[in-house]
Amino acid sequence: MSEIKSRFEALQGATLRLRNSTAAERTAKLKAIWEAIVDRQDDLYEAGAKERSVQPVDIAGELIMVKAEIDFTSKNLAKWIKPKRVKNTMFTMGKTCEIRHQSKGVVLNLPAYNAPTAETFVPMISAMAAGNAIVVKPSEHAPLSAQILEDIIHKALPADEAYVVQGGVEVAQELLSLPFNHIYYTGGNTVGKIVMKAAADHFASVTLEMGGKSPVIIDETANLENAATKVAWGRVMNAGQVCVAPEYVIAHESIADAFSKHVAEKMDALYNSEKTGLENSEFVPRIINDRHTKRIKGLVDDALKKGAEVVFGGGSNDKKRYIEPTILSNMTEDMDIMQEEVFGPVLSLLTYKEKSEVIDLIAKRPNPLALYIYTTNSASAEYFLTNTSSGSAVVNNNCIQAGGNPNLPFGGVGASGMGRAGGYRGFVELSNERSIVHQPLDRFRDFMMQLPPYSEKYTGLVMKGIKK
Repeated sequence: MSEIKSRFEALQGATLRLRNSTAAERTAKLKAIWEAIVDRQDDLYEAGAKERSVQPVDIAGELIMVKAEIDFTSKNLAKWIKPKRVKNTMFTMGKTCEIRHQSKGVVLNLPAYNAPTAETFVPMISAMAAGNAIVVKPSEHAPLSAQILEDIIHKALPADEAYVVQGGVEVAQELLSLPFNHIYYTGGNTVGKIVMKAAADHFASVTLEMGGKSPVIIDETANLENAATKVAWGRVMNAGQVCVAPEYVIAHESIADAFSKHVAEKMDALYNSEKTGLENSEFVPRIINDRHTKRIKGLVDDALKKGAEVVFGGGSNDKKRYIEPTILSNMTEDMDIMQEEVFGPVLSLLTYKEKSEVIDLIAKRPNPLALYIYTTNSASAEYFLTNTSSGSAVVNNNCIQAGGNPNLPFGGVGASGMGRAGGYRGFVELSNERSIVHQPLDRFRDFMMQLPPYSEKYTGLVMKGIKK
């Protein structure tokens, strides 16, 4: 028997104990995780710098998300796990109806590399709050972070409650062959389909967070400087390796040129403030590995061959895993970059004349994880919100909806994912929402009119119920 399977069986053996644990016991374990994270925060900063060239404050941003989830969950968990009474209907009169949230069993979390700490712990907090055991397989593309995360989890939690296993495709395949009760996956569509198929073999529920091409709409009333500043930040942050990053802009033709100039100026001002070149800026992170660097460069090259024009940037350095913050215009649908999620600091610009054109352009691609609208016209914002579909949306900002407010459920729709994470919705997602009806025998008459032979009174009541 492999170690993975034996450890999985140990986790299965702890599920009843965890299901019956109290809110206080669960929050104590969340506190232990946070203390272990704080002990290793400097190591996490160093790992982020080596793997993606991000600043300590960038990793601290992930830690704040984790702390916010722990604090919010700890504050509310006792209330969440209490049975919730619900109203009766004609069919349940004289009975007591309630909903209880029970653990699902053993949860598998497959986080990505772009924000390994947050993507490991935010789903894990929900899983633990719901009383589940958990297995985490960190991304092999961020091995330094993965090792620290393993150390943190194994230090904070008992071995039969949480298990971290590292490795590549072979390890993932072995894990997916096991009968997990729920699988939480963060990443791209290709692996997402594999996860869903594997989950089907064991009837496991799934949460998929898969990104996509998130559009930005800039209408003719938008504050262009404000919009350009936020879009420039959102596109270059973490070198564009952000699931909710703005991928492409659809700007009204009357302000498109002005906006493109503004966003180019903002990229330079924010990321080349020392005037030593973007490649030398400490605030421009690196792509996670050589393969993705070449993939992004290939998307830009393909677009240029097919007629795209460089508004800003365009450079790269394969040896340094560097993709220069880039803006492309004159885009067409036959370009690969208009079909594939870039996951890099490259922004594509499109234009529109009529609002209906925006809806058509967005509909050519699968439903995105996020949509951003910049406008000072509330009717315009409502039109775009009503006629599009996305996992989340923000008006006059971007990227702030993910991880910033535990009251907001986070997730995708269609190709950008399914299920929700964060706060109460994350707790529900990782729970079995069990409906329970109590039939009292001592206070009310136990009516059983529905048993044959059917009485005229019962038949009359039922038939009357379907009449207008």
